[in-house]
Amino acid sequence: MNAYLTGLAISASLIIAIGAQNAFVLTQGMRRRYYLAIPLVCSLSDALLILTGVLGVGEVLSSRPLLTIIGTMGGTVFLFLYGINRFRSFQNPVPPQERNDGPQSLRSALLLTLAVTWLNPHVYLDTLILLGGVSSRYSGRDRLLFGSGAATLSFLWFFSLSLGGRLLSPLFENPRFGKALDLIMALIMWNLAVSLGSELIGGF
Repeated sequence: MNAYLTGLAISASLIIAIGAQNAFVLTQGMRRRYYLAIPLVCSLSDALLILTGVLGVGEVLSSRPLLTIIGTMGGTVFLFLYGINRFRSFQNPVPPQERNDGPQSLRSALLLTLAVTWLNPHVYLDTLILLGGVSSRYSGRDRLLFGSGAATLSFLWFFSLSLGGRLLSPLFENPRFGKALDLIMALIMWNLAVSLGSELIGGF
């Protein structure tokens, strides 16, 4: 049980922060768009990555810098372009009932969720490398319990974030709030893109 609670606590310290994935889940929840499907995809993705890290795959990947470079480049480009999309919405606001700037079908919503999740190198750092590394202090059943605790936190966090955003959805009916949200999203995405780009340049 101690290993399970430790996994829960360490996962919380890593996941509860402003990032591309959290911002996306929150805003889609506020827009009442697939507010159950989106956090489910994020949670399952995290659980898969955590399990992979606990099994020791993260140690193998960390020894291959080329994979890290490719992943960081892809994540940087994606976040920059997504930031441009949100900034355009900020510059050209439309009434909430006429907005058509988000995923309109379940398929497009899931694909965008997968992109926000799997193209972010920080996700791999947190789940594969950091959580995987901490799990190495345990063995056998305790190691699996640690991973289970970390995965449980992901489910609790993403669903709370999405459903909490849904409760705040009335605020989104205010055009000024929607416009401010677009600007905040753009700035978050660009800040993360610059951060990733700086890490990439610093690695050479």
